[in-house]
Amino acid sequence: MPHMPRPGSLAHHLGMEFLEAGDDYLRGRMPVDARTRQPFGQLHGGASCALAETLMSYAANLCLDPVHKMGVGLEINANHVRSVREGWVIGTARPVHLGATTQVWTCEIRDERERMVCTSRMTIAVLVRKQHRID
Repeated sequence: MPHMPRPGSLAHHLGMEFLEAGDDYLRGRMPVDARTRQPFGQLHGGASCALAETLMSYAANLCLDPVHKMGVGLEINANHVRSVREGWVIGTARPVHLGATTQVWTCEIRDERERMVCTSRMTIAVLVRKQHRID
């Protein structure tokens, strides 16, 4: 059964669901509906970026000790290669680099027929949580 993001979050508002996690990926989906379409009726590129960033950020933090570290977005880019007007889009985030201070992730978003919709790449800054900093 899909896992919903935290109520009140952008991911929750846009109807995203986490579907499955493996050793080297996190998969989720988002509906293409009134919340995620641009005025011309197609999936909004910003909504694709929101799905990609949500999956990559969440996955990055699954790789960290949540008591001492947290990952935050530093940079994201996206190429939108196909329009979608209805249904669901499914994103899969995978790590490219898992370093001590940065992580790099990619996310491919596909339609229900598994056609590429968007490909995105994100750099995550790995920060020490403030309560554990030694100054």
